[in-house]
Amino acid sequence: MEFETRLTEIADKVTVALDQLIPPAQGPEADLMRAMRHAALANGKRMRPFYVIETGALFDADHKALLRTAAALECVHTYSLVHDDLPCMDDDDLRRGQPTVHKAFDEATAVLAGDALLTLAFKILASDETHSDPAVRLHLIERLADASGATGMVGGQMIDMLEEASPRDLNTITRMQRLKTGALISYSVEAGAIVGGASANAKHALAGFAQDLGLAYQIADDLLDATGDQNVVGKTLRSDEAAGKANFVTILGIEGARERINLLAAQARQHLDFFRGRANILLHSVDYVLDRTR
Repeated sequence: MEFETRLTEIADKVTVALDQLIPPAQGPEADLMRAMRHAALANGKRMRPFYVIETGALFDADHKALLRTAAALECVHTYSLVHDDLPCMDDDDLRRGQPTVHKAFDEATAVLAGDALLTLAFKILASDETHSDPAVRLHLIERLADASGATGMVGGQMIDMLEEASPRDLNTITRMQRLKTGALISYSVEAGAIVGGASANAKHALAGFAQDLGLAYQIADDLLDATGDQNVVGKTLRSDEAAGKANFVTILGIEGARERINLLAAQARQHLDFFRGRANILLHSVDYVLDRTR
């Protein structure tokens, strides 16, 4: 209950921050802002912002700096969902319990809303309101560009789009998800450590934690896609099955996927041993991922 309460508190704070950071709908371009707000202010778990803030708390980092960094990351994550749902990508109609942006508005507006959210993220990080040290801001920007670009999330999406030309085996799926899903989760943990001025050893432990957790999170998503209730999950399910795409569940089977998650969860917990009991909230987040599979 402590973990879920904390997750909800952070989600609410990030939503308030996004409401203040996304421009109000005005002028002839008002539909663009409405689309941005439709996507970003919708109900969401805000897991990536959660990891920014909770990781930074390990090092007593400034809360405002963490919150703004978390909001910037959520802008990037939301942009990726808007584009992922487009007809030329996964062609989904439902996201976070409401119509996807291209359904609520139109396809062109959805593309532009995603573009605007992505660029807003870097504006937020570049501001001295995020951190007084320009070296810290530049580091946050550089690492987010890596995590979200061709060698990160977008590269993973490209692999996902190559299904017909190159059928997926387990190694390909693992690489795809380490980029498409795992890169931003890894950044969320790394960003908190950057803002908090963590040591190299602490960053190394957190990187291992994030890598294992990110992959476990994606396998849990694949399990939810195969076994979940669309009304509860809030997005279209069985989409990979409908598209004939392979994923962790189609290759490993439901029980095999659950075994893989348990292994990754155990490894993630071991990485947190470095913090000697100071990372309890992060430990509880591993249990949260496991609970999503049951």
